[in-house]
Amino acid sequence: MTTRTRIPGITASDRALARLAKALAHPARAAIVRMLLQRGECVCGTIVGGLPLAQATVSQHLKALKQAGLVRGSVDGPRVCYCVNPEAVRRLGELLDALPL
Repeated sequence: MTTRTRIPGITASDRALARLAKALAHPARAAIVRMLLQRGECVCGTIVGGLPLAQATVSQHLKALKQAGLVRGSVDGPRVCYCVNPEAVRRLGELLDALPL
């Protein structure tokens, strides 16, 4: 178990925003999220077909998005079907909207 050092002035919202932003920090991950939002759900092969990336690379990006909670995957026979987690996207929007302009 890891212990997180508390830094004065750093809020739970700051940590949540940083985690979600880090997951989207790669352009391929942003493209995957955009594709999933447009299509609703996709299997990995469909995502690979829409990007100029190898299957292994797409799988690694999906893993990072899943770890951050932005994407969900459900097993459908021998395939995994991916979709965006709407609660996480909504939370990301809330966190961004809360930033002062």
